[in-house]
Amino acid sequence: MDLIKRVSEHFRDSAQTKLDAIELLALPIAQAIEAMVGSLLNNGKILACGNGGSAADAQHLAAELVGRFEVERHELAAIALTTDTSIISAIANDYGYRMVFAKQVRALGQPGDVLLAISTSGNSPNVIEAIAAAHANDLRVVALTGKGGGAIADILQETDVHICVPAERTSRIQETHLLTIHCLCDGIDCLLMGVEE
Repeated sequence: MDLIKRVSEHFRDSAQTKLDAIELLALPIAQAIEAMVGSLLNNGKILACGNGGSAADAQHLAAELVGRFEVERHELAAIALTTDTSIISAIANDYGYRMVFAKQVRALGQPGDVLLAISTSGNSPNVIEAIAAAHANDLRVVALTGKGGGAIADILQETDVHICVPAERTSRIQETHLLTIHCLCDGIDCLLMGVEE
């Protein structure tokens, strides 16, 4: 096996996936940035959830907002619903794993907050339940999916934002999700700090 060739193919495929997604994703990413900034400016917060690599992405977003992205600025309100093992294990034990995010959304979410719901397949039952809880509590949803959006695409409301990576391979979707998260962080900072360029 030629490992150098294989690694090179991963780089090319990842880059091509992102290039193919530009025209499809630029508008919904911009809409998501505006929704998140609107929430933050009205004393709202961003809640984020997902499983596996998507859980790491939820934590990545929260870390960049609470800490900083590329420039110094005041802290922004964001919570990854994937980090408290006591809450997650208690809910999973008592109510089943599909409720681990929904119960947190109901406990922590307020009208005007934004839920970033991440699922590469669009079919994660606990993310779907979190979206339902967000809708019931007047949170706006930004869904970050791939593979056509799965079941999540069917339950989003008109005021929600769907960022669906046009790819089938999980690794390529996740790589594009990370780029999207960086775009969200950059856009939020630019709007909040009045950057013109």
